[in-house]
Amino acid sequence: MATGRGGRHWAHGITARAARAGLAVAAPLAVAAALFVLFLAFRGSHGHPPAQSSDPGTTRGVTPAPATTPAAKTAQTVAGPSPSPSPSRSAAPRWHSDPLAAAASYAAQRAGTILAAVYDVRTGQTWRLGQGQPQPEASVVKLNILETLLAQRSSGLSAADKPLAQLMIEDSDNDAATSLWYAAGGAAGLQAYNEAVGLADTTPSSCVQCAGFPWPGWGLTTTVPVDQLSLLKELIEPGTLLTPAERGYALSLLENVTPSQRWGVSGGVPAQVTVALKNGWLPLNDAQTDWQVNSVGWISGDGRDYLIAVLTTGNPSEQYGIDTIDQLSAIVWGAMG
Repeated sequence: MATGRGGRHWAHGITARAARAGLAVAAPLAVAAALFVLFLAFRGSHGHPPAQSSDPGTTRGVTPAPATTPAAKTAQTVAGPSPSPSPSRSAAPRWHSDPLAAAASYAAQRAGTILAAVYDVRTGQTWRLGQGQPQPEASVVKLNILETLLAQRSSGLSAADKPLAQLMIEDSDNDAATSLWYAAGGAAGLQAYNEAVGLADTTPSSCVQCAGFPWPGWGLTTTVPVDQLSLLKELIEPGTLLTPAERGYALSLLENVTPSQRWGVSGGVPAQVTVALKNGWLPLNDAQTDWQVNSVGWISGDGRDYLIAVLTTGNPSEQYGIDTIDQLSAIVWGAMG
């Protein structure tokens, strides 16, 4: 924006030269007229800036033309499409109706107890399905173990812990999980981390070798879906407990779960969409007619960005529980579109 300083110097130079020229009798009138014209020019071009409208991008209701400097042209050519509008002018995120409402009628037809929750990352909306007591986590607790370890180790996982963490998440290896459960401080270590996250209804198991239970006892840690959403939020939203590098590391493991375990919250999701998940499955009786089957994860792509957690208990078989979560998750995927 011109300051007006150069304009005043230019006008002063002309009037001085006109006075020295010894104009004729008509000169005063001509000089006066010239000065008046110059005064108007000075006011319009070099005086105070014109009044602005309430929108800083306009003056007197006229929208300025877009910048056409070589730098601006080059950036648009190299980058391809024009950049997204600034947050102040971009459209507000589209609020969704409850995606679990469409799944409720399906869930009502299934055996056992189904608890689910969905969180829309863009709008901050949270929805819940079902009522009941906290359920056993099975291998979903391995995500909790990983986050606890990452939060405890300011310099990152040790060289010995990293391969165990990969086995625990990508292959759901139980022996690796047991080793890292102890490394994280067991139930006390997880409880301290969970309190920092703000989990209200998650209780770490008090035993690893539990009487009358043939499987690792950490799988009997109990939780609710909204607590699992809180754990997932620690991985996709900035926070104070995990660094960006730690969040990226954990997500890389969840995104590379072995193909045979990529069921559950990935149900109905196209292959090109990012899915970071952890599943759990556990027979709760010797006859294996009462199965706990769970799936939690982050779904991002194709116009969607949400977290989902589904816990199911009382399934007559492992596959029955998998089918239930697959179908419910496919309904949610469609409703979030």
